[in-house]
Amino acid sequence: MTNTVKTLGRPVNMNSVRQIRLAELAAKREAGEIKRGRPVNSESKHAARKAELEAKREAGEIKRGRPVVEGSKRQLRLSVKGLVKLGRKPNPESASYKRKMELEAKRLNGTIKLGRPAKAE
Repeated sequence: MTNTVKTLGRPVNMNSVRQIRLAELAAKREAGEIKRGRPVNSESKHAARKAELEAKREAGEIKRGRPVVEGSKRQLRLSVKGLVKLGRKPNPESASYKRKMELEAKRLNGTIKLGRPAKAE
C-alpha cells in the first residue's frame, strides 16, 4: 500500500489574469514597493510629542500609565480592602444569625465535631 497525497480543490491556472496580478503584487511586496496604511509625517506636532515622551521615558523622568494620587478616596478605599466586611450588617435577632453564632461559639470551644459520625459496631 502506498501513501499518495491528493490535491484538493480546483486546479489553479497560473496564466489567468488574477494569478498574474497576485504574482505581481507578491513581487512588489518583497521588493518593498507596496506599503500599507497612511504614511507618518515626522514633522507633525503629534510625532514631535511622541518622540519627546519616548525620550523622557528612556531617561526615567516619567513612568508609563496614570500617576497615583496618594490620599485620594480611591487609594483610601483600596488600602482597607479585605479589612472591612462588605455588605449590610446582619440582624442579630434572626434565627439564622443566632444559629451561626452558636456554631461559631462551639467551634471556638472545641465542642463541635467535624465530619460524619463513626460507624458503631
